[in-house]
Amino acid sequence: MDFQDFLKYVPKLAEVDLPASEAHFKMAPLDRIDILENLNMENENPKIAAVMMLLYPKNERTHLVLIVRNSYKGVHSSQIAFPGGKYESIDANFEATALRETQEEIGVHRDKIEVVMPFTHLYIPPSNFIVYPFLGICRQEIIFIPDANEVANIIELPLSDFLSDEIVISTEMATSYAEKSIIPAFKIEEHIVWGATAMMLSELKEVLKKVL
Repeated sequence: MDFQDFLKYVPKLAEVDLPASEAHFKMAPLDRIDILENLNMENENPKIAAVMMLLYPKNERTHLVLIVRNSYKGVHSSQIAFPGGKYESIDANFEATALRETQEEIGVHRDKIEVVMPFTHLYIPPSNFIVYPFLGICRQEIIFIPDANEVANIIELPLSDFLSDEIVISTEMATSYAEKSIIPAFKIEEHIVWGATAMMLSELKEVLKKVL
């Protein structure tokens, strides 16, 4: 989609009622749905994180950026994610967390990002995090500067590809809940995007489709 055309629709995005868990659950493993539906958050004492769902122009077409996390000893090792990270006491709010972490991880200065709206927060049981997603736009092409300590690769996903139903698949893989599970996922290039990132992508996709 042409980026200048996309910008015409941006003011309408904030008027859309967020589908929240209805959209999240479409891309959630069945075991994850069961946990979330029966969760008592008062017992969890979760950590807080925030991420940026950043749309921007590349060759005049609208793109969405994702990152491939480095391999490390943790439940999200090598997974596909939005730029973002843990809330710190220096952050004025969760939006500030998303902006700071985006600058640190992929080198996009916070002054270049216009935050359009927050999306529905999501609890991630395996890591005990609540993640707050924000939709942002950058009006100019981006030269990404990934943090080598955290980011293995950058994925620049054309919005037209993201909105296609052809990238939605079911696949078998090991999860935190079972050695073999059939899970819904997005197939983006050679990557399988599942779990929390897929759930947040699902809500973003539904909101965009209501407007575009």
